[in-house]
Amino acid sequence: RVHGGSRTIHKRVDDVAAMSLFEVISQQNAVSTNRVIDYFLNEDEDNNKVLFVKVAAIETDSILKRDDEDAEKLSKGIQIAIDKGVLDANIDVEPTIEVDVLGKSSDEVADAILSQVPSGENGIVIVLQGLSGTGKGTTVAKLQQKLSNAVTWSNGNLFRSFSLLATAYCKQHEIELTESVLTGELLHELEGMLQFGKFNGIYDIKITGLGFDTYVSEIELTELKSAVVSTTIPTVAKFTQGEVVKFASSAISLMRQDGVNVLVEGRAETLKYVRSPYRFQLTLSDKQLIGQRRLAQKVMAKVIEGVKKGGRGDGDDEVRTLLGEALLAIAGTWGLGK
Repeated sequence: RVHGGSRTIHKRVDDVAAMSLFEVISQQNAVSTNRVIDYFLNEDEDNNKVLFVKVAAIETDSILKRDDEDAEKLSKGIQIAIDKGVLDANIDVEPTIEVDVLGKSSDEVADAILSQVPSGENGIVIVLQGLSGTGKGTTVAKLQQKLSNAVTWSNGNLFRSFSLLATAYCKQHEIELTESVLTGELLHELEGMLQFGKFNGIYDIKITGLGFDTYVSEIELTELKSAVVSTTIPTVAKFTQGEVVKFASSAISLMRQDGVNVLVEGRAETLKYVRSPYRFQLTLSDKQLIGQRRLAQKVMAKVIEGVKKGGRGDGDDEVRTLLGEALLAIAGTWGLGK
């Protein structure tokens, strides 16, 4: 993960069958998710299958609705950037290959993508897009394991860096951060305070100005995650889509020229500005699985909390009980009961 100057290591489990149910769930990966889904649909003796399917359907609708809302916001932000002359309106986007992830493991999805990419080459940019719940993050992690000299790029910390600087600017000038403050001139000034490059042996973003002289990797878990930054991101992101897209494209190009393989995941609205012949769209022909995956992840989190913080046992029978209790609790938040 470039912005933090680190790479996320995912523990591999070669013999899931030999693990206890809690050990599988504790991994909180694609294998864990599929195990929980399979339990509710095929193994649960308490017959929670109908409830699981109902809640998962609600989760699916909620995710798809939020995706539509996010796409609309992104499109508005991109149009603002086009109107300002920051981004071009007409872009020739390379063909995109669709990969249906239904019934495929994360390894199989990653292998399907890599089969379309020249092996042994460096400086390749792989663009991965798709709806929430199609496994973009998991697939990127697998690709990073399988590719040599690979890093991932995400715009998240870049938006947070703009928000941090905009907040500091308003504080120093004793004004409220509103849309009218975020003029093209100010955003250009703030952009000049951000520099991407290799610092201290890692790719990072240096922040210089308004009292800051630091790197994103040093503050990504502190100041960039502060409440004030988080609350201003929606406003700042609306007006910085163009600046972030241009900055990201330049950073990705720099890494590619340095022989680094770059994995970029996100939404098509912004990824169309990243040049690469290796573009993939993850799809899920059974969209209900999107909600099932998200629900399974929520259930797993509650089970883990129950064992580690609630003093519950981690034997298989106790974990099965916890799975049912977690599902009922989540169903209750949607106004459903058994």
